Amino acid sequence: MEKLFASQALVAVVAPVLATNQTVPLSIPGMTCAACPITVKKAISKVEGVSKTDVSFDKHEAIVTFDDAKTSVQKLTKANEDAGFPSSVKR
Repeated sequence: MEKLFASQALVAVVAPVLATNQTVPLSIPGMTCAACPITVKKAISKVEGVSKTDVSFDKHEAIVTFDDAKTSVQKLTKANEDAGFPSSVKR
């Protein structure tokens, strides 16, 4: 029982250290006017774990930095889709 508790305590201490910030470029081809990036930035910024969002209308992309322990690329693209701007990882 003591070993189990010690293992759980170790996981609780180490797990937060394993989280890292990720930066991902998202392609957002549906932006058609200069106001679209404002909507996209607001949608992405509301996702828990997002620390930085740069949206470019000219490039039709968003560069998003986020904590991968709190969110995922799927949640980011879902937020864009819900705002009316489907997106995908830019390759």
